[in-house]
Amino acid sequence: MIALPRVRASKSADRICEPPHSEFAAWKALTVSSNLQELRSRLDAVDARLLDDLAQRQQLVGEIAAIKLAGDAAVRDLAREEALLTQLVERGRQLGLDPHHVTRLYREILEHSLRAQHERLVDRDNPQRRAQRAILVAYQGTEGAYSYLAAQRHFGPRGGDVAYRGYDSFAEMLEAVRDAAADYAMLPIENTTAGSINEAYDLLARMNLAIVGEEVQRIEHCLLALEPVPLSRIHRVFSHPKALDQCTDFLRELKGCHVESYTDTAMAARKVRDDQDLSQAAIASEEAARIFGLHVIRRDIANQKENFTRWVVVAREPVTIDARIPCKTSVVFAARHEEGSLVSCLNILAARHLNLTKLESRPRLNMPWEYLFYVDFEGNLADAGVQEALQKLAARASFQKVLGSYPARTTREARPVQPQPGAAAETFVEAESEAAAASHPDVLKELEKKPYKLASRASRAKDSIFRIGDAAVGGDHPVIIAGPCSVESRDQIFACARLVKELGGHMLRGGCFKPRTSPYAFQGMGYEGLELLSAAGRAFGLPIVTEVMHPADLEKVARKADVIQLGARNMQNFSLLKELGRVDRPVMLKRGMMASIDEWLAAAEYILAHGNQQVILCERGIRTFETATRNTLDLSAVPVVKELTHLPVIVDPSHACGTWRWVPAMAEAALACGAHGVMVEIHPEPARALSDGPQALDFDVFRAFMARVTRRHA
Repeated sequence: MIALPRVRASKSADRICEPPHSEFAAWKALTVSSNLQELRSRLDAVDARLLDDLAQRQQLVGEIAAIKLAGDAAVRDLAREEALLTQLVERGRQLGLDPHHVTRLYREILEHSLRAQHERLVDRDNPQRRAQRAILVAYQGTEGAYSYLAAQRHFGPRGGDVAYRGYDSFAEMLEAVRDAAADYAMLPIENTTAGSINEAYDLLARMNLAIVGEEVQRIEHCLLALEPVPLSRIHRVFSHPKALDQCTDFLRELKGCHVESYTDTAMAARKVRDDQDLSQAAIASEEAARIFGLHVIRRDIANQKENFTRWVVVAREPVTIDARIPCKTSVVFAARHEEGSLVSCLNILAARHLNLTKLESRPRLNMPWEYLFYVDFEGNLADAGVQEALQKLAARASFQKVLGSYPARTTREARPVQPQPGAAAETFVEAESEAAAASHPDVLKELEKKPYKLASRASRAKDSIFRIGDAAVGGDHPVIIAGPCSVESRDQIFACARLVKELGGHMLRGGCFKPRTSPYAFQGMGYEGLELLSAAGRAFGLPIVTEVMHPADLEKVARKADVIQLGARNMQNFSLLKELGRVDRPVMLKRGMMASIDEWLAAAEYILAHGNQQVILCERGIRTFETATRNTLDLSAVPVVKELTHLPVIVDPSHACGTWRWVPAMAEAALACGAHGVMVEIHPEPARALSDGPQALDFDVFRAFMARVTRRHA
């Protein structure tokens, strides 16, 4: 108990006396410290209960796995996972928890449970593996390297005694597995930014080892230094060559800086620590910074925000995988030096509906101008169809080596589920399919006269579907794109992103470069806004959509944006259309305010003709004699366009209506007439928006709109 300081009595009975200032401050500090300590103790107790509950949950998962081992029940029930996650997110919302945080937390828990069940099944079917009480996992580098983190991620659910040992090279660690000095090796095989790791493929062909697993690890490169010094003081940067390749855009910004390759990212971090030179820095993980006592002076410096590396787990012997586990099989073969040989080999797999996930070629050792082909496909060696395919492939090839079957981490079946923002209360009746409508003789006859060939259904009858993040634009389910007209601040765009994700939206839109009628109006935040938009999308797992106005901005914007929007005013900016045809990004092409449907599709043809086939059409209203609305939303264009083109079409009712009250009704009408999605503007405080506030939905209106859309189109 804390004793209060003694004070003199007040002359007035109504006056409350206080101790001298210094004594009172000390008493107050002691009280605050005591309260803080009490709260921390209660927090520690909550954390201990969480661990106890996780342990109990894992025990129940083990009992469920035992039942599945004894029977033939499916290992994964996607519908149950989705329903469970939806219930947990809703329960968390009622308790005041962030839905995105709940989703991320339980995705990790569910994935760990699934992996633990897979491990039990693999152990059952492989007695030699089950007998391993303690295992040693080899990786290239040192503690804190990405390979080390991937190894921990992969072998953590297995349980038991797992030790990790770093080696200086890929060859050295694979030789350790071959010679029984290690049980497994983590071999990086490809990166989404830098591409395939050629040395890894060559070693797999040369050494008599088997692939028994794969792992995917997000790569979040950081610049690490001894102290939080400004970038201008960094004169030397060390890292693995592949990491340097993945950060070239950032490194170009460091003036007068020497870049030097090093054995490994974590070893580069260790060198910076050991050299004690404030002018040196390393590119490595945040975990490496923690291990070696370095400061992170810049995060997320890779060229691409979606930066992942895939590892294969290598062992001496292959494993047998239960048919209930989604699998990949890896094969290396050499095609005979005959016309059409490679095509005939690949057709063997295609004829048996074995989906290829990877095709890589490497020079064949001591045989100039001949190549080995590395193929990954979805399938299990235990399946009779896969065995038959490999037998026929061996007959067509001059060399074949099966590297093994293993649980997949990158197939669609292995992806985490999404919570559904509401239960389906109505059934949506699909209209006649577009392909069937387009096959009508009158439509085909009309299409023959059109100037657009690549955009026409005459050249492609089947709908084009573009997968962007978790959404399939052009598919059976409508895509919802939402966000502010302009990115104004970090708080604003993050609040919008949080709500879009929470309500089941698919993409985040935001203007960074604004085409305004008045030169005095808000013109957008430019590249600063683009960084904020990108950060918000990344934080909540949402692809981002933003507009480009000038060809000079296209390259920089394409590095950050998932979809590039071309505004109505630029629909016939042919220089910009041509440049958009040369980038590998989906383009949302808005219809010009005075453009006919044929002119709109002819503009799309410009993009398609220059190589980019990923065009999404966007109806946003045209100018007519009507003045009640900002523009006239031409919903009749939706079924017409769907007859004429295979390209997906979405509708932007915000720019057409100009007033928020009419936007939800027109958005729902757009979906009812067959649009593949809608794009609406939202804002935390529309009355304070810097641009187009009158047409923006506030959060409550958007929430009600999403509830109706979810019920009708779930």
